[in-house]
Amino acid sequence: MKRKKTAILTAVLLIMLSAGVYFYYGIIFKEARNIESEAPDFSLTAKKLLEDYNADPKKADSLYLNKTIEITGKATKETDSVIILENTVFCLFKEELKNKMINNKITIKGKCIGYDELFMEVKIDQCTVK
Repeated sequence: MKRKKTAILTAVLLIMLSAGVYFYYGIIFKEARNIESEAPDFSLTAKKLLEDYNADPKKADSLYLNKTIEITGKATKETDSVIILENTVFCLFKEELKNKMINNKITIKGKCIGYDELFMEVKIDQCTVK
């Protein structure tokens, strides 16, 4: 009887250990999305994106949050790795920008990470210029 309990306990511990290893390597260390190679889920203007967030933030999040989107608008501000479209869409790039795009109409593809109520900006991450 004691041997049977030990075997069951060992089996349960091995299953728990296997589940832990799967979680650790399968979920925590999964590869990041390659936004640059993904097809956009939505293509819209910077003004339309902000209008959607101002009208209904929860609905806009359900549409755009963590989705690959293409945004078109005029570059109003620029730093080494950030372009702001129409003073309302904050686009963060992985690398430093080499070409100056200020005051030009451009299309940017990236992943929407939400609306910043403090700065009243929509945040886009992993951006590339189309």
